[in-house]
Amino acid sequence: MDRSSGVYENAKSWPFMEARKLLSRKNNKEYFLFETGYGPSGLPHIGTFGEVARTTYIMHAFRCLSGSEAKLCAFSDDRDGLRKVPDNIPNKEMVAKYLGFPLTDIPDPFDCHRSFGHHNNSKLMSFLDSFNFQYEFLSSTECYKKGLFNEVLLKILEKHKAILDVMLGSLREERAATYSPFLPISPKTGRVLQVKVEEYRLVTGTIVFRDEDGSLTELPVTDGHCKLQWKVDWAARWTAFRVDYEMAGKDLIDSVNLSGKICRILGGVPPAGFNYELFLDEQGKKISKSKGNGLGIEEWLRYASPESLANFMYASPQSAKRLYFDVIPRQMDDYASHLRNFWKQEPDKQVNNPVWHIHYGSPPKSETEISFSLLLNLVSVCNTDDEQIFWGFIRKYKAGASPETMPFLGKLVKYAINYYRDFVKDRKVYSVPTDLERKALKDLLRELSSLEETVESEDEIQKIVFEVGKRHEFPDLKAWFNCLYRNLLGQEDGPRMGSFIALYGINNAIKLIETVLIEK
Repeated sequence: MDRSSGVYENAKSWPFMEARKLLSRKNNKEYFLFETGYGPSGLPHIGTFGEVARTTYIMHAFRCLSGSEAKLCAFSDDRDGLRKVPDNIPNKEMVAKYLGFPLTDIPDPFDCHRSFGHHNNSKLMSFLDSFNFQYEFLSSTECYKKGLFNEVLLKILEKHKAILDVMLGSLREERAATYSPFLPISPKTGRVLQVKVEEYRLVTGTIVFRDEDGSLTELPVTDGHCKLQWKVDWAARWTAFRVDYEMAGKDLIDSVNLSGKICRILGGVPPAGFNYELFLDEQGKKISKSKGNGLGIEEWLRYASPESLANFMYASPQSAKRLYFDVIPRQMDDYASHLRNFWKQEPDKQVNNPVWHIHYGSPPKSETEISFSLLLNLVSVCNTDDEQIFWGFIRKYKAGASPETMPFLGKLVKYAINYYRDFVKDRKVYSVPTDLERKALKDLLRELSSLEETVESEDEIQKIVFEVGKRHEFPDLKAWFNCLYRNLLGQEDGPRMGSFIALYGINNAIKLIETVLIEK
């Protein structure tokens, strides 16, 4: 799409709105830098990656608007000291011996990487790679040890009083009494220490503190001998890398403001950004890496496509959303609906469609009208794991369909089987038809029996279902469709019945109704 067309300038989708914040930002680098931060104290969860996905949507919109180069940095705070043992890891007793140690100095409880930090970093990168994100991964440990922060560390040493003036007012009295921007790493024990700094020595570039055994110790602030308190660390990163954009959760609004003040003290310019709402678990509680509540990466991808997860991340970033298994079918269907609509839209509408952002301006062609919810109900009625049975139904609905000719639909079939087996099968509760419902079901049976099996119009079938419902004394049509869902499918909600019957087959639908009327 040509930038000169004005389509990008008039786009109203939120990534474009965010990207416009950078158009007036002064930048004398070769590229604009977007950053996301990750605290690898626990196994990665999807909420972490929502930040990366959303940042890439903004970054792509910015490239389209400005024509400027942009890069993404995924930064891991793996130099942090471990504060508590996560609930969802093996070998907790072993890890507990390393409380206070930098994450990259703790043995991997999974016994497959150099350290616990390296393990969790690997998990992060695997997920980013599965989305084909283009990013540069940076490790806090490596940046400190290689001296990438040395210049800004010495600046912090020089400006420590001004930084303390910013920070101390935000701390409790007890914490303020010993607070320092620097956290020395004990040369004797290897732990990251939160101790009072007795002396800041600007000439030698060192600090003096009491080690865990009480002895006065002098350490350079450079080359990884110390790390920074995290708000100062954030500001140091913004300054050292000259970060242009970084978003954060709403729980970090105060931290963003404090880090921005420190960044200015260091001579930097805080990045643009916005604060997104947090993801919630099934009980409406904030998702925690250490607790492992909510959905894991592998769990989502067992039941749904990466595109559906990207769709979930795109929608309403400043609204709190539950991130649990029951959101998956809706996300699959919403993504498919957006994709179908995209190819019917004019360019000025396409740039506001989520799939334009999810696929960076080049969405694939839509394969099928068959929804994930429809497949779930087909799996439910057939009650089998045999994929060939489902393809038999699908081929009657769409001639020539196969996993080879429709690979995305092939994946949907596998996802639907997994989701049904794990979440639907044991929860199905069939109702006993009331007299009113039995009368209406018999009426529908007669109408369907008068049709030819070759009738392919799901709209025609849907119209028949509507008309049958109107002829009976249901409070409204919603009650009629609930009757169908509860009696035929064993659930409270369900698909568009015309589409379901067209896919399942008229004769099969007739047999299903007959079974319900006989058995119940």
